[in-house]
Amino acid sequence: MAMDWNKLLNAGRLCRPEYSEHPGRPAYLQDYDRILFSEPFRRLAQKTQVHPLHDHDHVHHRMIHSMETASVGRSLGAGVGAVLMARGSLEPEQISRLAGHTEAACLVHDIGNPPFGHSGEDSIGDWFAAQFRAGNGVAAEVPQHLRAEFEHFEGNAQGFRIVGRLEFAQREGGLRLSYATLGAFMKYPCTRLVRDEAVGAGNAPYVGLKKFGVFQSDAKLFEETAEALGLVAEPGGWFRRHPLAFLVEAADDICYRILDIEDAASMGDLDRAEVAEALEAIIGKPNEDRGLPMRDRIGLLRAFAIGQSIEAAVTAFMENYDAIMMGEFNDGLMEVSSKAQAFARLKELSEQRIFVASRKTELEITGRQVLHSVLDHFHGLYSDLRECSWDVEELQARHIYWAKLIRAVDLDLRGVRDEYTAMHSLADFVSGMTDRYALKVRDMVSGTVLR
Repeated sequence: MAMDWNKLLNAGRLCRPEYSEHPGRPAYLQDYDRILFSEPFRRLAQKTQVHPLHDHDHVHHRMIHSMETASVGRSLGAGVGAVLMARGSLEPEQISRLAGHTEAACLVHDIGNPPFGHSGEDSIGDWFAAQFRAGNGVAAEVPQHLRAEFEHFEGNAQGFRIVGRLEFAQREGGLRLSYATLGAFMKYPCTRLVRDEAVGAGNAPYVGLKKFGVFQSDAKLFEETAEALGLVAEPGGWFRRHPLAFLVEAADDICYRILDIEDAASMGDLDRAEVAEALEAIIGKPNEDRGLPMRDRIGLLRAFAIGQSIEAAVTAFMENYDAIMMGEFNDGLMEVSSKAQAFARLKELSEQRIFVASRKTELEITGRQVLHSVLDHFHGLYSDLRECSWDVEELQARHIYWAKLIRAVDLDLRGVRDEYTAMHSLADFVSGMTDRYALKVRDMVSGTVLR
């Protein structure tokens, strides 16, 4: 049975399903504002997009990327909504909801990313894997079946944890975003445990199982969301994607594929003529760019490329509409769009030229050492907290140094009651750092810098 837009655009809120919208303030606008003014979103301004610890003022960081993705997502939602209304599949007033929830989900899509970008995810996961292998400290006591969600630390799952649990003083439901926005946000609607059982040792049979988007501790929160939205449930305990998740994914693809190569030109990793050629593969050669300086020409090509990519993604969504609504579509929109070949070229440039650039690689190595140093140090704090039967006041009374460190970094230890919750608390702390704050804490605990 096809999913129903009347349920998919559910404005009820996580842990508060009876919530009533205020006149002139639909749920998607409140979602957008709650995300925008949250501390985790603010920290994205100092988190890596592609280039860690860069000094170039015009290179993207996570906040700018998220806001640009939100803009593209709004256009995608409005475009799809207009076509659906013309076909009689959507009510006129639902167009703004479809666009608004897509925009809000795009704004929040990277909120769980740790410092130093995707290499930061790998670094955190590698650290946990090393503790499990060595049998070290508190980490070694995490139940075996829950270890994979630490070993393969995932920013998407951390993002759901932030908005669904950690924000607003860890109240039930966190930011209490609407079900519709949370569904659109959920790119991988499964836990790691469920994902591994469904996939086994082979390739993921469904696009939403390539990774995982929910920690086991937050599974009930997502189950509430999925039920409220009427997502297609599978016997193994996972769900088919919300249709808007494909638009969020496409908006992300459009922004980072196109803008990453523009940044690479600014950083000197790609020649500007090569970037112009890659963008022209998307749009052709416009007459308007004749005689323009190369920098301005690339800006113009980028604008046209984003616009044409939006049109291509909307067309791809509608061409695959029935499969998407049945939960059977098993690809990315840009991969099946008319721009697929051009985007494959952008991906090739990123993987072969940008991601392996020497400066980026050197700083990723630095980031890894920084994160591992901080994790090593704070792991000792949690080990002593366990010896105090998870009593924070007793820890502070018995260990004056830990008491000072807790104050120095404002470490939040609420909810820590066993090894599993302790390691999530540690991951919350480290993954929430900005790039520069991670360096500052590393220097502080190592005594490298005295101020």
